[in-house]
Formats: sequence, structure tokens, C-alpha cells
Amino acid sequence: MALLWTWRCSGRLLTRHFSGAARRGVRPGGEELSRLRLDDLAPTLRSETGLELLFGLSPCLLALQAARRRVARLLLQAGRSGLQGERAELLRAAEARDIPVLRPRRKQLDALCHYQVHQGVCMEVSPLRPLPWTESREARPGDDPQQLWLILEGLQDPRNLGAVLRSAYFLGVDKVITSRRNSCPLTPVVSKASAGAVEVMDVFSTDDLAGFLQVKARQGWLVAGTVGCPGPETSLSSEMPITSCLEFVWDQPTLLVLGNEGSGLSQEVQASCQVLLTILPGRQLPPGLESLNVSVATGILLHSICSQRKAFPAEQKRGKLLQDPQEPPATSEGPRVAQQPGLSSGSEKERHDGG
Repeated sequence: MALLWTWRCSGRLLTRHFSGAARRGVRPGGEELSRLRLDDLAPTLRSETGLELLFGLSPCLLALQAARRRVARLLLQAGRSGLQGERAELLRAAEARDIPVLRPRRKQLDALCHYQVHQGVCMEVSPLRPLPWTESREARPGDDPQQLWLILEGLQDPRNLGAVLRSAYFLGVDKVITSRRNSCPLTPVVSKASAGAVEVMDVFSTDDLAGFLQVKARQGWLVAGTVGCPGPETSLSSEMPITSCLEFVWDQPTLLVLGNEGSGLSQEVQASCQVLLTILPGRQLPPGLESLNVSVATGILLHSICSQRKAFPAEQKRGKLLQDPQEPPATSEGPRVAQQPGLSSGSEKERHDGG
């Protein structure tokens, strides 16, 4: 299939086919991009079409690869001398799906996505929504004691939610369930903060989170809530044990429950938990600093639990990372840290641009 290049000229929307050279394997984005006329971006009434603007290199690339969204058009920033690496891959993925590609100027992209860090890449796409949790998706613990589901009650900051989902995907959480009420939707800001993880993972939601937890507890799951550092102001049942995450032993299927950024777990959800986990501080803390940002806390808690998993990647690579000081490195650049598949850290240039 040929890729359609689209731009606006003298009030008319014009298209051109991607060259045959690119279809024969020549790197896209060089000669083809240089021949395109740079012109004003034709506006799209996204509110009327039900579309939203996804931005950022990794979110757009993973969204194209996952093919779960409808894509109206791809916007690549003008002025780049050819496309390499992930940007060339992005262009090839758009070509495979016959998606129109435009080249707006930087200031147009900036205004279009309200000055978010877009890395020169945006797409007009259909929204992602959490999947409703139904009885058909019920899963019993089975024989594997090391199953871990992440349960989120009322997370409202899209950047927090995105960072939480990125950690969950990276560390191998089996499922993510959110409360439908008072939770942030899966917006483009969430996708960017997750480095595109939300594009390739399933996020479920339920209307009755406390009821869901109670059902799972009866099925044999351990429901572990989370609280800040316990102190005199912490209002908890005397029968509710609080355990440091470093002392928690993961020997049965577990639901890890995190609450709202400000108020934490609701009383109803906390009452449905069987144990409460906390992260102990390294010093005496003044009022207002007794807890961590929810996305930071999630990363610490998940790593503390998931590092107990048999054949956890960190254990497999431990011998390689802790080399003998006398042993020369494998390359002149030193050891490289492996990236999670599909979630690239990007080049130095991309990080400088805000990746």
C-alpha cells in the first residue's frame, strides 16, 4: 500500500503517494520529506470527530504498532533532515496502514498540543478507555503463588497514573484494575507519562472496587493495601497489621492496592484489605513529608515485591553488572542497561528535546 502525503495548499487539501524507492527498502524521510512543501496545518475539529491528540515519539510509535486506536493522521515536525531510527519506523508503520502524514512547523505543533513535550511527533487518534471488568475475566489463584495485580483507587493526576502504569508494565505486573469513579481517564498525557506503556497493556476498571476486593479475598488472594509512614495521626483498626515493604513475603497471589494522591485509600477499600504495606523513611520527617508521591511509592513497592519473583531479570543479570574491577568492559562505552521491550529510553538528542 502506498503512503499518502497530505498538506494544504491554496485552500485545497493535496495528497501525494510515497515514492516507490521507499517501498523498495530505501530509508524513508530523506528525499521524500525534502520535496514536501511546508504549509499551514489544516485544522481538524477533534471535538466533533471524537479524536484526541496523542503526542510523543514512543506513545505514537507504540500506538501504531498495537493498532488499538483509529488514527486519522500523523504529524511530523518540519525541519528535520531526514528520519532515522524510531522516526523512520514510525513512518513505515504509517505507510503500512495508509495513514496520511503532514509536516507542520514546530510552532504549530507546540500550539496544537498546548506546549506539551511532543518530540516533533503527534497523531490524531481515537481515545483509549479502560476495559470493564466482568465475571468472564475472573481468574482464580491457581497453582502459581506469585501473581500480582495492581489496584488503583481514585488516582486523578494523569502524570502520576502514567508513571504508575510504566512501572507496572516494566516490572511485570499481571493486571491493572482501576476504580471507575473519581479516576483519571487514559488521556494522551497519561500515555506520554507512561512512555507509551498504556498503548500496549490492558487496563481494566470496576464500579465496585471494595466488592471486587472482597470477592478476590474469598477466592484466596491476599489483599494488601498501602499507607504512608504510620504515626499518631494514622487512623487504623488495631487488628490491621502494618508491614514494611522490605519485610513483606510474597508467597501467595496478591492484590496491591494504592489510593488517591491526597486522601489515600477510602475507609471502605481499606476495610477490605487484609494487610497494609508501608515504606519506612530513612530519617525523622517533618509534618507534610510523611509519604511519597504515589508514582514513586508504586515503583518502590512493586520492585520490592517483584524482586522476589523466581528468575527475576535483575538476578539473572547481577553477575554481569557486578564485574571484577580488573576485567575490562565488554565495549569501550561500558556496560549497557537493557531496555524494556518496546519502551526505549531514546537517544541523547531526544532526551534533550524532552523525551
